[in-house]
Amino acid sequence: MGDAVGFAPDAAIGCRDYKIGCIGAGFIMADVHLAAYAEAGFPVVAIASRNAAKAAEVAKRWGIGRVHDTPERLIEDGEVEIVDIAFPPDQQPDLIRQALIQPHVKAILAQKPLALDLAEAERIEAECRDAGKVLSVNQNMRFDQSMRVLKQLLDRGDLGEPVIATIEMRAIPHWQDFLRDYDRLTLLNMSIHHLDVLRFLFGDPTEIFTAVRPDPRTAFAHTDGITCSTLQFPSGLLAVSLEDVWSGPKVEGFQSDIYIKWRVEGTEGVAQGTIGWPDYPAGSPSTLRYCSLRATDGAWVEPKWDTMWFPHAFKGVMGQLQDALHDGKEPMLSGRDNVKTMALVEAGYRSMKEGRSVKLAELGH
Repeated sequence: MGDAVGFAPDAAIGCRDYKIGCIGAGFIMADVHLAAYAEAGFPVVAIASRNAAKAAEVAKRWGIGRVHDTPERLIEDGEVEIVDIAFPPDQQPDLIRQALIQPHVKAILAQKPLALDLAEAERIEAECRDAGKVLSVNQNMRFDQSMRVLKQLLDRGDLGEPVIATIEMRAIPHWQDFLRDYDRLTLLNMSIHHLDVLRFLFGDPTEIFTAVRPDPRTAFAHTDGITCSTLQFPSGLLAVSLEDVWSGPKVEGFQSDIYIKWRVEGTEGVAQGTIGWPDYPAGSPSTLRYCSLRATDGAWVEPKWDTMWFPHAFKGVMGQLQDALHDGKEPMLSGRDNVKTMALVEAGYRSMKEGRSVKLAELGH
């Protein structure tokens, strides 16, 4: 953990009791979820995907005992207590609903976005509560080490009252093929990381203004390519989330500067840092440095750690769900909480369409 004295960059692992069945065998499951689970010691008992042969390869790689021909068969496996889904958001709701009627399934870990729009997300969350199943949504940026340490700085008051916050992403995503069929792109599938983590850090905003333009590199039809959202919070705090998925020409010999940076300025201090994700799988930890009138006499301090967002944050995601089941409580990344993030995304799309700032109260949030 390096010399992150006084901070907890990584969540402690408590419960490892509940058996996991994984749906999906692509990058996010094969290289991230399962890598984190193996390191944490979480019990994965089965896997399935749309391609059974690929699922079998992943099972062999990670020593998973059973491969099911279809996701539906996995959900019906009586040994599976947590269904961990890594599937496209248009197909995810049907899998969740099948899990709700299985008596052996105690909880579902869904990918973000939970659904394609707020209305469907609200329906799913309500159905899970009515069925007595625990729903958690994989908003894993909350477990990025720099975000966790920043939250600890904010909670103990080292920065004073937050005044302005920014997240600036200049990186080129790999857009999955299934996104071609949606009418929503960056705000729903990339900005959602940043909008959710701003809620985690500062609470719920009152309004959002989102401006967009198409990304010249993205070949399929879309509206929200490059996005910029401004959020207003009850305290007066302003936050800006920029997703520049263009970031410059991507050609041989062009020395682009790709990064994700963040900065928070408060009445008593400043914190800033970077997110290490763009270097995966070679890997580099996220960074944070801060100066505080209260805590550092105005000098910069830079705590360090060795772990990374991908894959180590995913230990925290599954850990908070395991702990919630063990303790009989609502997980931090609950479906109920995630509906508020989906409302923020939905308000962003309304803002984009209508060219105005949208209050969350308009959507009932």
